[in-house]
Amino acid sequence: MSVFQSARAQWLAHPRKDLLAGTVVALALIPEAIAFSIIAGVDPAVGLYASFVIAVTIAFVGGRPAMISAATGAMALLMVTLVRDHGLEYLFAASILTGIFQIGVGILRLGRYIKFVSSSVMTGFVNSLAILIFMAQLPELIGMGWQTYALVAAGLAVIYGLPRLTKAVPSALVAIVLLSGFVIWSGMDVRTVGDMGEMPTTFPMFHIPMVPLTWETFAIIAPVAATLAFVGLLESLLTANLLDDITDTPSDKDRETRGQGIANIAAGFFGGMAGCAMIGQSIINVTSGARGRLSTLWAGLFLLFLILVLQDWVARIPMAALVAVMIMVSIGTFNWNSVLKLRTMPFQSSVVMLATTITVVLTHDLSKGVVLGVILSAIFFMRKVGKTVVVEEVEAPEGELKYRVSGNLFFASADVFAASFEHHGHPTVVEIDMSNAHLWDVTGVVAVDRVVFRYRRQGARVVVSGMNEAARTLVAKLGRHEKEHLPAGARAH
Repeated sequence: MSVFQSARAQWLAHPRKDLLAGTVVALALIPEAIAFSIIAGVDPAVGLYASFVIAVTIAFVGGRPAMISAATGAMALLMVTLVRDHGLEYLFAASILTGIFQIGVGILRLGRYIKFVSSSVMTGFVNSLAILIFMAQLPELIGMGWQTYALVAAGLAVIYGLPRLTKAVPSALVAIVLLSGFVIWSGMDVRTVGDMGEMPTTFPMFHIPMVPLTWETFAIIAPVAATLAFVGLLESLLTANLLDDITDTPSDKDRETRGQGIANIAAGFFGGMAGCAMIGQSIINVTSGARGRLSTLWAGLFLLFLILVLQDWVARIPMAALVAVMIMVSIGTFNWNSVLKLRTMPFQSSVVMLATTITVVLTHDLSKGVVLGVILSAIFFMRKVGKTVVVEEVEAPEGELKYRVSGNLFFASADVFAASFEHHGHPTVVEIDMSNAHLWDVTGVVAVDRVVFRYRRQGARVVVSGMNEAARTLVAKLGRHEKEHLPAGARAH
């Protein structure tokens, strides 16, 4: 495929669906961006400007078409202390440094290693986000009047009912328009977008953060920026993985990593805060039919149009309409099969999935849950692989012992390997055949040394045979049994 054909496929394959989906996303971005600004302790304009700049930028430089990136709650929570202690200018500087760190990760091509996150961790990540999205709607429901509940119910009825009649227009967009029109016509007293906070009235302007360029400033913002970079990339790459599965299309993880960095640098220079991929809005986008970069670009551009030109109308949109959309997202995001099949899934997979979900929900920190899940997956994997090394005693002449080793010998299986040999008696010759085994690390080499030296202390001649070239090279560099003094007649291969 030529460059022109590739660009056309990514931008103009389904323009009508992309534009309609982007319109829904832009409407859903406004209250979220304002809410996240409030969480971070900054003016709503900071979150709105960030959402516009990041969405437009990532449309061009991101590695996952149709994914929505903007200001997010996960990032906002990490900014609270910095804003409180040092002010808004330091937040802008930290956002720029966050982008620089992320570009560095992209240049090192580390984004591809997201593939080592197991499916159990991914399921836990998705389920926890679905729960958090639903919990974020509760303040708009608890203590509200019956009118709010009726509007939410009507919105859900439109969202789930309209696709049975037609899929020409995203049902979420129809629900927002119908409920907004009804509230404006009836004069119903319900909470609206305008109640969330004041929206900006001017274009975002280029602005260099007013902070001293000193090591002290770097020491203040670097820890925050590093944390933001890690959390942002983690959420973005996992969201990209999820959209890959939903759309059955690939994404470029390294390009996405660099793109997130470029977008955050742009946000910092235009009065915004660092952001990352938004799973809720991304799900809205793809379930509304979007598949191309045009949807992301239009979401950002239409967001700016809404807040600058149509803000009086946008302010009158009932929050109940947007709550209905987000409830739909949480229901659609949650992997219900993971609960229904909990008893039939392998025990370790269930533990990893539940631990990831519970940790994220309790801490509201995606990174903690995912890191815990990855660590548990690694532990379970090493325990399983550690048991795959097999040491068999095979027939040998009297006074001799012969063992055949199969499997992988490394730090997790070293103890099993060493404990599998019989060190009693007084054999004259011991042969250890490692033709079917592979030696991976220094712990494995030490385990071989331990076994050899035990038999040598008993006066036996030890023969280690069958090692492949990689294992022999490792033993030559790190092993002791071939280098130290051998009993008379002893040898090693």
